[in-house]
Amino acid sequence: MHRLVRPLKGRMIAGVCQGIADRFGCSVVPVRVLTVGATVFFGISILIYLVLWILVPDER
Repeated sequence: MHRLVRPLKGRMIAGVCQGIADRFGCSVVPVRVLTVGATVFFGISILIYLVLWILVPDER
């Protein structure tokens, strides 16, 4: 497993979903679908996304 970083390639907005997918070795599509679904149905995941955007470092 890789460490959790926001990669420079494959980003849509900030690279949080791509970083999570890379960390757990899965495709980014389900991670993005779950993020959008959780935002639509629960609303709190947008806050979690923003916090991860701030806390997870960029890939260097």
